[in-house]
Amino acid sequence: MYMPVLVYSEIHAVDRHGKELASLGTKALIVTGKNSSRANGALQDVTEALQTHGCESVVFDAVEENPSVDTVCQATLFGRKNGVDVVIGIGGGSPLDAAKAVAFLLAQPEGRDMVALMYEAGNDRHLPMALIPTTCGTGSEVTPVSVLTVPDLQTKKSLPHRLFADIALIDGRYLTTAPITVLRNTALDALTHLIESYLNRQADDFSRMLVNGGLSLWRQNKEALESGVLTDEQRQSLMNASAMAGMAIAQTGTTLPHSLSYMLTIQKHIPHGQAVGYFTAGFLAEAPADDREYLLHTAGFKDLSDFEQWYFRWYGCPAVPLVVLLQTGDAVWKNQPRKIEMVSFPVSGSAFYRITMRNFEKDRH
Repeated sequence: MYMPVLVYSEIHAVDRHGKELASLGTKALIVTGKNSSRANGALQDVTEALQTHGCESVVFDAVEENPSVDTVCQATLFGRKNGVDVVIGIGGGSPLDAAKAVAFLLAQPEGRDMVALMYEAGNDRHLPMALIPTTCGTGSEVTPVSVLTVPDLQTKKSLPHRLFADIALIDGRYLTTAPITVLRNTALDALTHLIESYLNRQADDFSRMLVNGGLSLWRQNKEALESGVLTDEQRQSLMNASAMAGMAIAQTGTTLPHSLSYMLTIQKHIPHGQAVGYFTAGFLAEAPADDREYLLHTAGFKDLSDFEQWYFRWYGCPAVPLVVLLQTGDAVWKNQPRKIEMVSFPVSGSAFYRITMRNFEKDRH
């Protein structure tokens, strides 16, 4: 098991470990979104910690949801212009994934087409990097993966590089200002990470240990997510569940629900967690019964029907046109065979169809 990120998970993590954060370089590029990191105080915490310990910083705050390769290129040019030598990502999965890609590009020679360089395998070199999550879903702060939107292809693609951060600073206080809809969507993403990591040919005792721990924490906070009333301890616990899920998929990767979700997110603007959850019941329905029961029971569900009712109650059933589902399924089946091969149980053509179409068929009836 390889998980090289130094993780601090505690209240006021940035303040308590500001010296280590500042020691990563002399001038930091902070990569974040326009609003949330200011509203929750994370951006102020980071800039003050850097200033206190003698590290300059500049801020690129134009990262959008499901960041595009174009945004990453803009941030890279901004970083080069300002002579930065360390990258700090603050936010949900979008800013963190963007920060990883920027840290990679800033460590590469200038003069190459940046988009082509991002998707050219064989080089994992990147600037020193710190990641500070402000949602409880992606676990990007502890994974080596950067997933970006490629507008020309109308989908999202992972970079073929292992881009682990040097430090992750996890502070549940940053969830305080997040709307409950955001917490539910990102928490569902963490749950699907745990499920997909477990039902994976790469899974081993260590990754499944993380899955078990993550599911147990997730279950402890399920009722709080439903009620919308969370304590500081529950926010920290949800952050930890997300980080454990991230550590698990760092070893195994994700599989079908994530691959199928991307077109729904890009074309229909369905939030990522809700889009992945759309395919999760179908995925679980095809899994071996003992694995399905273990995953659902550990997460706090009686059975698959209970999970589906929970999903419909809190997320609705997105009205996805048949043509989009067929295009999505066709693209994954033809272009991502490894995602199918990595599932721990056989996925025939008919099983793949059932996974893809389950909610459409239920909604039609």
